[in-house]
Amino acid sequence: MVHIFIDNKSGAPIYDQIYTQIKNQIISGELEENQPLPSIRNLAKDLRVSVITTKRAYDELEREGFIYTLPAKGCFIAPKNVELLKEETLKKIEQHIQEIMQLGAVCNLTNEELLEMVRVNLEELP
Repeated sequence: MVHIFIDNKSGAPIYDQIYTQIKNQIISGELEENQPLPSIRNLAKDLRVSVITTKRAYDELEREGFIYTLPAKGCFIAPKNVELLKEETLKKIEQHIQEIMQLGAVCNLTNEELLEMVRVNLEELP
């Protein structure tokens, strides 16, 4: 079952909140392959948003390979594409690296100091 919370104070567009939450539920395995999604109209009604908004989120998910549509049947979770999931994870890692670099700059850490911190943490992994 899809769980979506719309935060009107977040500043993120509503379609993007829907897209991101469904995508995250697919990646985490909470939504399983070939599981049906609510119809665009039903989801719009449940969330009290425009049908156009939910359609935009579904279109984006389909364009990126997370869902597929069967005419007259609806939208379903696509089989997991390992490369797609890897790419999503790589994007998240890159975002975290950017945050680390910004925090390091605030503390005037050198690249060598940041790399040493990474090395130490890698050594602590099991």
